[in-house]
Amino acid sequence: MDRTYLKDENSLTDKLAKFCSSSLTDETIVSTVSEILNDVRQNGDAAVLKRTFLYDCAKLSVEELKVSQKEIECAKDQLSESEKFSILEAIENVTLFHERSIPEDWSTSNVHGAKIGEKHYPINRVGIYVPGGNVPLISTVIMTVTIAKVAKVKEIVVVTPPDSEGKIASQMLAALDLLGVTEIYKVGGAQAVGALAYGTYSIPSVDKIVGPGNAFVNEAKRQVFGIVGIDLLPGPSEVMVIADSSSNPSFVAAALLAQAEHGSGKEKLYLLFSEESQFDEISNEINLQLEQLKHKDAVTGVLKSGFIAVHLSSFQRMADIANYIAPEHLELQVANDHIDFFTSAITTAGAFLLGHVTSTSLGDFVAGPSHVLPTGRSSRFSSGLRLQDFMRRSSFIQYDNESANQAKNSVEVFSKMEKLDGHGRSLSIRLPV
Repeated sequence: MDRTYLKDENSLTDKLAKFCSSSLTDETIVSTVSEILNDVRQNGDAAVLKRTFLYDCAKLSVEELKVSQKEIECAKDQLSESEKFSILEAIENVTLFHERSIPEDWSTSNVHGAKIGEKHYPINRVGIYVPGGNVPLISTVIMTVTIAKVAKVKEIVVVTPPDSEGKIASQMLAALDLLGVTEIYKVGGAQAVGALAYGTYSIPSVDKIVGPGNAFVNEAKRQVFGIVGIDLLPGPSEVMVIADSSSNPSFVAAALLAQAEHGSGKEKLYLLFSEESQFDEISNEINLQLEQLKHKDAVTGVLKSGFIAVHLSSFQRMADIANYIAPEHLELQVANDHIDFFTSAITTAGAFLLGHVTSTSLGDFVAGPSHVLPTGRSSRFSSGLRLQDFMRRSSFIQYDNESANQAKNSVEVFSKMEKLDGHGRSLSIRLPV
């Protein structure tokens, strides 16, 4: 397959902007999701079951929506020792990483002598969306549920679409069992988000929804925000590879192809390279490795519509372009003495993968940080899923007569400036004359 690349010219930013904007949600999805959510809000389980049959071809009864203990036990028996070891190893790494983020409560005294501080609490009930069906993402169970467990969330609810036989992948159920999750529902798509947000007879509502999904799931999360909390809107997967003269063309090609096989067909692949001679070598490697992939046809489609390469001789220009695109995954396939420059100059990547050996798949599966990351340039203002997404903070203040008297004059001044005399009285009435 012949490929071309862009050069650093005046029209580059416009071309990149057009390429990035192609992932924006279209109005058809917005209206379809609105209709699904309204159906679930009004008709509850009946709407969920109807949509599950329509979109997943799974005919379930109300009693079959929740995964039974018998199904979980059966899944445990099917898990191989190597699968169990790998799942537990990943859980351990994710736990180790996110335990470092546990916030500490604190208190101090302000200028009035009053006690002030913060307390942190786990969110009570969290719904976790896990993509499933033909490509069950067992790793997403680990990258979401484990963090909720570290945060000590009391009630963890998992929804995931069933296959056409109404079943959940046994490895996914076994992973959920290893994490101690028992409330699991066979429902996906926008209807799952609606059920979690509004609640149905069979699926009680939650306080917050987290987890990745397709365009319909993300749009549903956007529409229910405010009724429940949401984490972020992680859309089709993205990778950017920055390659200097030390890069290995086969490694670069493998990184791009790996991201293209996620399956939505809307993945984005970015390649920034410093030497013009690299492009033909990388392109040839892509063609060679493509022939060995199981999902060759799907990957080919992404390469045709979702791949963009740019030759940039300046490292600073590479950093500028990376900051504009704000990629989900950023593989720095550069010499070790260049890594510090890029991690300082680039401030908008969802996740850095540093050095020639660090593949995105390590982050996707086992390294520790969550693979639920911002996409579609949203890394400019948001971060990947983290412990704080499963917690909330409350501030507190505690005044006594002495400290309140110290604050009295300023409160009266603000009350007069804002013409809210009741505010001033609400303090003065409490203080001894």
